[in-house]
Amino acid sequence: MTNSDCYTCGKEEEFDDLPPRECVVHDQHWRVAHAFNTAVPGWLVLLPRRHVAAVHDLTDAEASALGMWQVRLSQALRSITGCTKTYVVQFAEAEGFAHVHFHIVPRMADLPPEHRGPGVFELLRRPEEEWVTPDRADQVARLLRARLQ
Repeated sequence: MTNSDCYTCGKEEEFDDLPPRECVVHDQHWRVAHAFNTAVPGWLVLLPRRHVAAVHDLTDAEASALGMWQVRLSQALRSITGCTKTYVVQFAEAEGFAHVHFHIVPRMADLPPEHRGPGVFELLRRPEEEWVTPDRADQVARLLRARLQ
């Protein structure tokens, strides 16, 4: 089930044609994408494959797989990026992005204090010239996919 006003559901409808950055890995319940408009290589978004507007609406199977994906993606990010830890965050409040999604963000050792914790979201507001390019996001996606398979 998808929602025509939902960005994530729109991508799901294009599933077979998605570039690596939009489908790093997936299973029957979840798809992983590299975030766009971010200054952080490896900033991932974990998305349910059906339209879900709140965590309490996840099925038992989706909920069970959620924890596994959060841990596996965090492990893969540590391996690929050398991050100190990962942040796992869920809000799903922005217009057009009410579809539940979990940000899984590699927190590097040298991340400035003002960008730690909730401040990491400032790295989604950087000027376009600082964004991870689509080619770089695809490269990271391929590395993560290889690590996860």
